[in-house]
Amino acid sequence: MSSDHTLEDAVALARENNGLAVVATLRENGTIQASMVNVGLLPHPNTKEQVLAFVTYGKVKLKNLRARPQVTTTFQQGWKWATVEGVAEIAGPDDPQPWLDNERLRTLRREVFVAAGGTHDDWDEYDRVMAEQGRALVFVRVERVYSN
Repeated sequence: MSSDHTLEDAVALARENNGLAVVATLRENGTIQASMVNVGLLPHPNTKEQVLAFVTYGKVKLKNLRARPQVTTTFQQGWKWATVEGVAEIAGPDDPQPWLDNERLRTLRREVFVAAGGTHDDWDEYDRVMAEQGRALVFVRVERVYSN
């Protein structure tokens, strides 16, 4: 990780925009697939290491990450930007982890959403929709941070 730019600095750029960031994954043919997601910073639920995290049900993104877990996330505020490169770990209904049961998945979806700046008026409804859509959690172990 660059000593000039920290992970916390990168995530802070998107704080006023609910953690909105561009996540880029690698397609099978070597091209880039990018999408917008709300990303937060929190301790990994198993290792306690600081990681980027987001909740998704994006079929293309998940397919790419399952096959090629490299992921790049770019945060911005005006003309300031920071990019975080790392390796993704998926946890969810189709991606079981030994440290994750259904109840922990339910609460982690909330924790990740809140870490990204999200709020909700009806958490039971949030839980229902997340489960119905089969949303997965993506945790990104950070390897490099750089910025302008």
